[in-house]
Amino acid sequence: MADHVIIGTGINALVAGAMLSRQGKKVLLLEREERIGGCMMTTEATLPGFHHDVMAATFVLFLTSPAYGELAEDLGKHGFELCHTSHPTAVLRPCGRATVLTTDRAANIATFNDLVPGDGDQHAADVGTIEADAPFLFALLGGDLWSWRTARLMLAEIRKRGLNGLKSWIGEALRPARGWLETSYASPDLQALWAPWVLHTGLTPESTYSAQMGKVVAFALEAAGAPIVKGGAGAAAEAFRRLIEANGGEIRTGVDVAKITLSDPGRKTRRATGVETALGEKIPAKHVLASVTPSQLYTRLLADAAPQDQAAQAQKFRHGRGNFQLHYALDKAPEWRAEGLEDVALIHLSNGIDAVSKSANEAERGMLPATPTICVGQPHRLDPSRCPDGQAILWLQIPDAPRLIKGDAAGEINSGGTWDDATREAFADRIEGILSHHIENFDQIKLARRAFSPADLAALNMNLVGGDPYGGQCSIDQFFTFRPFSSSRNGSTLFRNLHHIGASTHPGPGLGGGSGFNTAKRLGA
Repeated sequence: MADHVIIGTGINALVAGAMLSRQGKKVLLLEREERIGGCMMTTEATLPGFHHDVMAATFVLFLTSPAYGELAEDLGKHGFELCHTSHPTAVLRPCGRATVLTTDRAANIATFNDLVPGDGDQHAADVGTIEADAPFLFALLGGDLWSWRTARLMLAEIRKRGLNGLKSWIGEALRPARGWLETSYASPDLQALWAPWVLHTGLTPESTYSAQMGKVVAFALEAAGAPIVKGGAGAAAEAFRRLIEANGGEIRTGVDVAKITLSDPGRKTRRATGVETALGEKIPAKHVLASVTPSQLYTRLLADAAPQDQAAQAQKFRHGRGNFQLHYALDKAPEWRAEGLEDVALIHLSNGIDAVSKSANEAERGMLPATPTICVGQPHRLDPSRCPDGQAILWLQIPDAPRLIKGDAAGEINSGGTWDDATREAFADRIEGILSHHIENFDQIKLARRAFSPADLAALNMNLVGGDPYGGQCSIDQFFTFRPFSSSRNGSTLFRNLHHIGASTHPGPGLGGGSGFNTAKRLGA
């Protein structure tokens, strides 16, 4: 019998597996696909020798997470290595003007004050506030919220700030990004630098608490950069595999878990007893950790045994916008028409708050955005091993693609309502037209491209419902202690020894591995 069977091998499952196996527990991870890693996937998507991170690429959330703090040394022994640049992000506007963030706060303050006097000082105040509030803020963002520890933290904050002071802090934290950026920064370039980042948290500029998340992103990028893994995100998954196996754990791929087995239904409190695969193999376990969406857990893996109210809530659980990925193999490094972008890890092509708001709103209404918000990664600048010498790759993510297509905001693409190959390539053409405007002789250096629509991403990973990479919409009613349901408590379920982890649970999406870490800690790791 296994001590812990973990369904899935995404970042949360791997973190939990690594931590529990280090304690000498018998750990078994079961993966439906033939590869491990969930959204950590590296392939030669375009041409041989060009290694692309098909989905997740940037590991700043993992680098700054408690999981990394505990596992960094062990992972390093098994090949995990981060590659850095001192220029984590920039924005490039349609007019050709670029604004770059560095990992040097003093330099950023000076640069931003040169844009508009006072804006650099405001940046220092914003990231400084996050830094000062870090112990309390990151406990709320990443820790078990339904706990005595969090209650004691809240009481400590009341003693520190006063009850009205804590209320004011919460009210400030709930501001939308539009309210923050438009009232804090006079420079449209600086507004444009931060506005696109809220999309990467599953929010929009108008979403509640998107200002706070934007400030957290600004702080994290300045403090830790935007690192990638040497060899690709898939190499990170393989480092976890080697660590887990070195600790006596096991990972099996190509195993579709069809059912979570439960104790006698006549007992007052039922518990998970293991899993059953699609081929009928029964695997007993003391604990089951399911890194899946609510619909997978309550309508498939538990099926008729699922509590009626939770099954109903799973059916009402909302998913967010889809992702569109576009990858290029280039004959040489791109020559940006704007200066200072050569070593930037992630460049947003955007014209600011209104442009981000418009494209996100179009996507949420099921429309192909007329001018999508584009994030361009340059992995070859951080990790030259990703492609042949002298050549380059580009990683493009469009975080505002519709899951279900109802039309085209530009009135140019006749999709027929589906993400078929023709629609995918037509949308990729639109994106390429924007990209090529900013790079000298792009058509001459382009060797190949490969696009992945939301439907393609969903086919690669069943947890990416409709291509939603965030495990569900991240609105306030589906976040914090309300994730995935208003009745949720720290990833627990109504069955003893059955634990829900993954992006659909608190602390939500990203490569931080928070839910896997928290659950492993509760289980004694």
